[in-house]
Amino acid sequence: MISPDDDERDLDRLVSELNASDLHAPRDVAKLQAWLAALRAAGGSDLYLVAGVPPSIRVNGVVRSLTGALLDGDEIEESILPALPPHAVERYRRSGAADASFRRDAGGRFRINLHRERGRAAASIRALPLHPPQLGELALPPSVEALTRLPYGLVLVGGPTGSGKSTTVAALVDAINRRDAKHIVTIEDPIEYEHPHHRSIVEQVEIGIDAPDFVTALRSAVRQSPDVIVVGEMRDPETMRMALAAGETGHLVFSTLHTSDVASTISRVSDAFPPERQTSIRQELSMALAAVMTQALLPKAGGGRIPAAELLMVGYGARQHIRKNALQHLHQEITITRGNGSFTFEECLAQLVRRGVLNSEDARARSVHRDELDGLLTALPAARSPLRAEP
Repeated sequence: MISPDDDERDLDRLVSELNASDLHAPRDVAKLQAWLAALRAAGGSDLYLVAGVPPSIRVNGVVRSLTGALLDGDEIEESILPALPPHAVERYRRSGAADASFRRDAGGRFRINLHRERGRAAASIRALPLHPPQLGELALPPSVEALTRLPYGLVLVGGPTGSGKSTTVAALVDAINRRDAKHIVTIEDPIEYEHPHHRSIVEQVEIGIDAPDFVTALRSAVRQSPDVIVVGEMRDPETMRMALAAGETGHLVFSTLHTSDVASTISRVSDAFPPERQTSIRQELSMALAAVMTQALLPKAGGGRIPAAELLMVGYGARQHIRKNALQHLHQEITITRGNGSFTFEECLAQLVRRGVLNSEDARARSVHRDELDGLLTALPAARSPLRAEP
């Protein structure tokens, strides 16, 4: 005789099998494809799907609505879930948020973040270039190229969300890949830029597909005899600790953080650890760090956006300040090490204004040291600037 418990177990097994088969069913992403086609046609960078408003896109930093009816949470979920791989669907069902990459049938790759807000589904989708950018295309100061020639150490790239951190790191990797015969391993969630093999061998590990998490992937990567390791984002203390160790032991490691300047980028790492460990972490940071760069995207005169950045090439003085937690002195350290390629955010802003690609009002609005910026705009000849580049 079959007991009620047996029936319940059979039903649970049937539901599990049906759910598993749904994950591998043909993907119906026609609506998503149409939205992404509109995004590409407008030259936009982001697509926003939020309940209560029509689909919206960001073009040159400005968000505007596409034509169409107001979205609801069920429609967003039904349009996005078929585009996600099984591990991302499971993560979304479990935690309410998931990231994944998506390749459009007509060409182009996208980074999808599906999440929930006010109890409803919402999505933010970033358009990814078809090819990794080259450094010369980013309009960054020429001395940034020196980061690709560092023999080892940890290079941190900071900036707010949407400031182009991942794009800069991809361009640095592309420069190494084209110039040097090396072994490069990138660890990302998800993979944003696909790097072909040029002179280097490039392995790209995607979290959730090739490895369960950053710590596992990074632990494996250091055993693969890499020259360069890219950690897409340092999200937890264990990943930070392993990245520091890799930088100290002969690898060139690039990673990104959501920060606003050099000092906050360094403090973000040490502050991620318990107070009793922060002194030892600052000691490790002082030894492992090779450079810290932060950047922001500003409105370009005539339309579009242009990056402004600051760079600290870490030397003896900066290491001492990091050990002592005297991070307020790092801005001065940038000016002292200008001969090694360092430059301040204000020096970069001044050059952009001189070149006519940034309005002085926008430069002053984003400057932290306005007196320094005003002095650079009025007193220093362009010919002496370490940032001089052709317009």
